[in-house]
Amino acid sequence: MSTTVAIVIPAYNEARRITTSLAEVNRFSSEYSRVVEVIVVDDGSSDDTAARVEAAAKEADHNGGPRLQLVRHPSNRGKGAAVRTGFQQATAEIVLFSDADLSAPIDEVPRLVEPIAAGECDITIGSRALDPSFVQLQQSLLRRNAGRVFNLMVRLSTGLPLQDTQCGFKAFRRTAAQPIFDAQRIDGFAFDVELLYLARRAGLRIRELPVHWSHAEGSKVSMSVHTWQMARDLLRIRWNDWRGRYGTLLEPAPTNRDVTPSPVGEDMHI
Repeated sequence: MSTTVAIVIPAYNEARRITTSLAEVNRFSSEYSRVVEVIVVDDGSSDDTAARVEAAAKEADHNGGPRLQLVRHPSNRGKGAAVRTGFQQATAEIVLFSDADLSAPIDEVPRLVEPIAAGECDITIGSRALDPSFVQLQQSLLRRNAGRVFNLMVRLSTGLPLQDTQCGFKAFRRTAAQPIFDAQRIDGFAFDVELLYLARRAGLRIRELPVHWSHAEGSKVSMSVHTWQMARDLLRIRWNDWRGRYGTLLEPAPTNRDVTPSPVGEDMHI
């Protein structure tokens, strides 16, 4: 039987573009060779995001499109919490999350899904840094520089040898990743780093892959507020680990950490 795929979309006040984005997801899912379920997690939106998702779900059902499920948080909890909720609701073998703005086009899904389906790795992460030619529209210089500084902080604080931990386009083998989502504690924008840090500790195989990407206006990340919150959360990751707050689900990884480049990215063998 063909491997099934869940596409999780965290959404907070995305009424302006969620209908268009879901139409693209529906088109892709109808053409894709694998069975797809779509889960939108409305993270306490104050606009009519949920109503638009419900309308899209009815239209998809009427037209025989992929199953579209809406899950609602009664209040805004953060992107990490929304992705975790979507992951927990998924039943597919591979779970991918994508930002609602589809900065990484939804047609890039196979690039992340197929290596996992082939048994080559457990987690794939889209990267804007591996091949600059894949980036059609750059972020502002300020955001790019802030991203470089944050990535350096990630490397120094966690040891993760990855060039882009923050691209909102990642896929997971559900059974392998379940323990790391269960152990996840950070609900904000640094949740990606926490998941990857825990995955590394658990010995999961991570591959970083270049994806086409184009900056979309309307980012929920505030440079003046969230940058410092994300820096603080990096410290929380190490503090939580040191205090044993990630529980006994994860065993420390072996000390020989080998990062082997591949033709399309990096495999991180732990």
